Amino acid sequence: MAHKKPHLPSKQCPVCQRPFTWRKKWAKCWDEVKYCSERCRGQRINLAKNTENSP
Repeated sequence: MAHKKPHLPSKQCPVCQRPFTWRKKWAKCWDEVKYCSERCRGQRINLAKNTENSP
C-alpha cells in the first residue's frame, strides 16, 4: 500500500493560479516560497508588466 500525504500544507501560485503543496526541499523556507516552479518564478516579471499596462 502506498504512503499518502494528505496533511501537507499548500499555497496558490500567483502566476498560474494553481495550488502547490509543501516539498521537503522547502522545509526551511516554506514561508518564503511564493511560486510553484522555476518557470512561474521567471514569469513573475511578465505578470508585473501586464498588470501595470492594464487599464
